[in-house]
Amino acid sequence: MTRHVILVLGATGTIGRRVAEQLRATGHAVRAASRSGETTFDWARPGTWEPAVGGASRVFLMAPDGVPIDPAFVSLAVEQGVEQIVLLSSGGIEVMGDERLMAAERAVRDGGAGWTILRPSWFDQNFDEGFLRPAVMAGELMLPMGAVRQAFVDAGDIAAVAAAALTQDGHAGRSYEITGPRSLSFGEAAEIIGWAVGREITYLGGEEEYVAAQGFSGDAIRAAKAFTALRALGDQPVTEVVSQVTDRPPKPFESYVTEAAARGAWRP
Repeated sequence: MTRHVILVLGATGTIGRRVAEQLRATGHAVRAASRSGETTFDWARPGTWEPAVGGASRVFLMAPDGVPIDPAFVSLAVEQGVEQIVLLSSGGIEVMGDERLMAAERAVRDGGAGWTILRPSWFDQNFDEGFLRPAVMAGELMLPMGAVRQAFVDAGDIAAVAAAALTQDGHAGRSYEITGPRSLSFGEAAEIIGWAVGREITYLGGEEEYVAAQGFSGDAIRAAKAFTALRALGDQPVTEVVSQVTDRPPKPFESYVTEAAARGAWRP
């Protein structure tokens, strides 16, 4: 049996790190790449691309927020013998007008290799590893999502779906909407975290206060419009993708919060 080398980009990040860990735990050969990882990969330095992808047959593909995925890399990967690409995209990108991720999906679908696109909901880990942690620590979570519910999903479950798509048959040409087991409003999420850490976390979900808090900047106005478009879709339905692909149920948000609080994720 051929032992595939799997290139994992963003291997020091929230999802990539977990993808690499899960693949290694099941005996797969992983090349973990990032700007500061075991293998150097930098989207701004094309000279790092070929050394990273050479000899790999499968790629977990992602780019940091705001960084486009260059179609030239996808072409290079296929030229180097990559047979399967699993792209980390995001849910709701059309309605939010996320041209960066829409272009990334087109590049992968048109690239000539087998592909799987992952479209997860909001990460649970946004609250303790990501951009929402400072707000949680400050006790005031501000995001213009009103009371609409989102199906928060654990990063470990996203990584498990990615690992399956990279190593198992039957996932090529599929686009997966990945969610947790139930939908929660950001206010409800803040309340659950507050209960776990023993202090109140206030949620402010209005558009005007969000823009004002950001200083009425152009970026804040554009972000608010994108959130408003997403909010207009209403409560996000849950999917069975995690259960169907991994043969286990997705982690409940309460379990994530309990585990994160126990390891001191929100300790001052």
